[in-house]
Amino acid sequence: MKNFLFKNVGKAWMAAVYIFLYLPLLFMIVFSFNSTRQDAQFTGFSFRWYDALTRDNRIVDGFWLSLQVATITGVLSAVLATFAAFVLVRYRRFLGRTIFSGMVNAPLVMPEVVIGLSLLLLMVGAQNVFGWPQRGMLTIIVGHTLLGMAYGMVVIQSRLLEMDRSIEEAAMDLGARPLQVFFLVTVPNIFQAILAAFLLAFTLSFDDVVISEFLSGPGVNTLPQVIFGYARRGINPTIYAAATLLITTVTVVIVSYSVWVARQTRRREREIAAATRAELAVLKS
Repeated sequence: MKNFLFKNVGKAWMAAVYIFLYLPLLFMIVFSFNSTRQDAQFTGFSFRWYDALTRDNRIVDGFWLSLQVATITGVLSAVLATFAAFVLVRYRRFLGRTIFSGMVNAPLVMPEVVIGLSLLLLMVGAQNVFGWPQRGMLTIIVGHTLLGMAYGMVVIQSRLLEMDRSIEEAAMDLGARPLQVFFLVTVPNIFQAILAAFLLAFTLSFDDVVISEFLSGPGVNTLPQVIFGYARRGINPTIYAAATLLITTVTVVIVSYSVWVARQTRRREREIAAATRAELAVLKS
């Protein structure tokens, strides 16, 4: 009996955690197809609220704005995180390294309210002095990039630490310049980590509310902001439909990335196996 409990307690605990996390999401998705406004009773399957969603200009505009902001944020965060991680991993000693590392990692432990408020004060000060930038899409991208870069750097930094530096040294011995080594050797080897950093920044940006609330301007609202604003006035199935759209978008992106990684891993394994067989054939001959 003790052995049975010891073997299955972990599975039971994991099942309980998954139920706790995903049962409310499942409940929300199911009731987004409810035919009436009742929250506690499913009266029939209907696309009524999704039809109402397409006619709500605020939600549609918020969705496209969120998609644009998240895509640009993902690209900028991945690029900046790659350079930051490369500097911290490859250059162990330089003046101000500790300060640079602390500043890059600060958003990981800093509350989003503090990040949003500090960036708001910075933008207001810059606007008073230079007349630019106006709060809107640009300021939201800046705030989300600051947050996404910190998380992306952790992913890329771990991959760089695992990477075999002998490949880079061999390329340099063959006459490649440092810039060529970086773009032709280092980047292809850490490309999966860069893509993972992009997706992480994309998802963080796509569902962020706090920083967007501080940095958005009049008439510029992301989808999470619109959902939050509607939810404050009362829950209705249209909010369920909008939230389901948000979840579906993030899920499609993550699943697509997982499928791509699995295919790349299988292809790499086949190439390694083929190279091993060829090497053994040469040795036998």
